[in-house]
Amino acid sequence: MYEVNFNRKLSLKEKFFSLSGGYVLCILLLTAIGLFTLYSAAGGSMSPWAQNQLIRFCFCLVLMFVLAFMDVHLYLKYSYFAYFVVLFLLIVVEIYGHVGMGAQRWIDLKIFKLQPSELMKISMVLFLAKYFHGSTLAQIESVKGIIAPAFMALFPTALIILQPDLGTALMLMFTTMVVFFCVGVQMWKFLLLGGGALVFAPIAWHFLHDYQKNRVLTFLNPERDPLGTGYHIIQSKIALGSGGVFGKGFLGGTQSHLNFLPEKHTDFIFTMLSEEFGLIGGVVVILLNLILIIYGYMFAYRITSYYGKLVVIGLNTNYFMYVFINIAMVLGLLPVVGIPLPLISYGGTVMLSVMASFGIILCMDINRNVNLGRRSFHED
Repeated sequence: MYEVNFNRKLSLKEKFFSLSGGYVLCILLLTAIGLFTLYSAAGGSMSPWAQNQLIRFCFCLVLMFVLAFMDVHLYLKYSYFAYFVVLFLLIVVEIYGHVGMGAQRWIDLKIFKLQPSELMKISMVLFLAKYFHGSTLAQIESVKGIIAPAFMALFPTALIILQPDLGTALMLMFTTMVVFFCVGVQMWKFLLLGGGALVFAPIAWHFLHDYQKNRVLTFLNPERDPLGTGYHIIQSKIALGSGGVFGKGFLGGTQSHLNFLPEKHTDFIFTMLSEEFGLIGGVVVILLNLILIIYGYMFAYRITSYYGKLVVIGLNTNYFMYVFINIAMVLGLLPVVGIPLPLISYGGTVMLSVMASFGIILCMDINRNVNLGRRSFHED
């Protein structure tokens, strides 16, 4: 076992030997499964999806290690700055954003299209962690103490809803509420918020776009429009069921290769994987993600700094939401929303944001005993 003295600044060698090998291995295994599935989705070709995904992953893997080995104090120092930079990018999207598939969510950088809402999931967690890192429990339990962080969460959420991207907005709000709960915001405030949401739900329904209403109605009854709004989820269930226990074999999926399954390389890639590798393949992916998520919460448990705990809890919860929503969506347990399966679905910005999150989580764990001027969770 490599012994590290955390009371001084860690060397690069000490950081490397403090890295969680199991956590990195899960990331590599999930990415490999994703590359094989994208290869199959293209009919047994690396081009275009698997090849591009591999290039993106290699770049993002380097980024992950760079972020993991950074000085942890820099994250604390620049948390607010990162938040306001990404908030500015969200405002730029509203004015000059690239429009695709009826939504204005991207900034066209020519080399690739950047989706700032994905980066906001990280910067929001960093912002909240720093804010509560400097707050006392008495301040957090007061209404005045949570007005500022609540506003800083609601403003970017509103901008994301306007794009429109309701799925990402809901993920952002859920992660925010988890952080609020962990720092000690009283339960009655959550119940009051939940009650208010129920009261205003009928009013909010009228402000939804037609396609969003159709997604909810289709979730309740997919057969109401089997060749229209219900087509995605019906084909997804057919493909999942046809895979059986052991699947139809690599490159053998009929629903996907005969193009009955829409978005087979992005949002519905779990369905394609399950058709070819069956229940066993789907369970393997779920278990690997579960192990990765458990690792994250174990890191949070052993980190001594208040800031580090909140960062890991927030980013790990965000990753959990990705996995849960995507798999529940393709199984018909949630309405269809544009949430990909991280590391497996094809996509650039999601890969970038998820790998950056992993890098920050690893950094917090490597520096788990570094003193950041923390306060205790039980301080009153």
